[in-house]
Amino acid sequence: MSFDFDQVVTRRGTGSAKWELYPEDVLPMWVADMDFASPEPVVRALHERAAHGFFGYTFHSPRLPEVVCERMERLYGWQITPEQIVFLPSLVSGINVVCRAIGEPGDSVLTLTPAYPPFLSAPGLQQRVCDKAELACAGQGPTIGYSVDWGALEGAFHERTRLFLLSSPHNPVGVAYDPATLRRMAELCLRHDAVICSDEIHCDLLLGETRHTPMAALAPEIAERTITLMSPSKTFNVPGLGCGLAIVSNPELRKALERAMAGIVPHVNAMGLVAAQAAFEEGDAWLTELRAYLTANRDFYVRYVAEHLPGLRTTVPAATYLGWLDCREAGIEGSPYKFFLERAKVALSDGATFGPGGAGFVRLNFGCPRALLREGLERMRAALEQATR
Repeated sequence: MSFDFDQVVTRRGTGSAKWELYPEDVLPMWVADMDFASPEPVVRALHERAAHGFFGYTFHSPRLPEVVCERMERLYGWQITPEQIVFLPSLVSGINVVCRAIGEPGDSVLTLTPAYPPFLSAPGLQQRVCDKAELACAGQGPTIGYSVDWGALEGAFHERTRLFLLSSPHNPVGVAYDPATLRRMAELCLRHDAVICSDEIHCDLLLGETRHTPMAALAPEIAERTITLMSPSKTFNVPGLGCGLAIVSNPELRKALERAMAGIVPHVNAMGLVAAQAAFEEGDAWLTELRAYLTANRDFYVRYVAEHLPGLRTTVPAATYLGWLDCREAGIEGSPYKFFLERAKVALSDGATFGPGGAGFVRLNFGCPRALLREGLERMRAALEQATR
């Protein structure tokens, strides 16, 4: 089966946040929303559910938790049970609920930066303190790479650190942490009696030969201290349907999570549940081709930056469809986000919102038909050339 990821479909006029936040002359390459239609089995399942005509309060099917368990076993050799799964309407709400569930007001949540912005806002919204350890960044020619600064991370733990919030694979820098790195992180958390919340929403978006290891799959003692967040939303491009899940093997942690959700977090809607089951059961053929297309997009993007965007350096992401661009040596005055928005008419994500280590950077979404990716990069090239004349 072949899928046409090159097809450009007009999304304006559909209420698309990605396409309608900015004026019509701006090409949006910001929010993590791909410009590809969802897999046909997902669309078909939604049509069939809509044709039923009833949209009352809905339980997930008995089959959905079984599908998740089978998927974890097949992909990672990770054995979980249906009762360990807690469904969520989104992973942003999940991050906030975990921050609320662990510790007490005034306790600390530790995360690695640059970080997905809700990682930085959730602790404060739940009356916790957000502590940060910045990743180490090193460059080689037109590319940059990130690794854990172990001294900074270990030094950031203290007596009130209750939760370690991890993005794995890491948004925005595209690192897919290897088992040895994950184990070392986990050992630090166990030593300091901190719970781990591992947000693995991008775990299926693997580029090239990259493999993913769930933090909780490393060892039973790590699983006992870990809340794993996953979702079909990024993988199968259904974020607007709102369906995620937490995998929590420790019953006490699971009870704490459910108490924090009670009366505040709504149940997952009927269409989100249907989409999740169809995606997990029937979406892997589409996903295999998507990964190949995204890998080719990444390679095109990295080559373009190296050959045509002097002064810019980029990550070579091992996972996600997000490039992280270092603009600090490009001769841009002020914010690179504003520069590219105003001068190139390309909307990127402002690196400054990703916390320490993000100023002077922008995040670019290459989860789109290659023609759109090329157009965005060419607009950026023209803006840079004009600015340096």
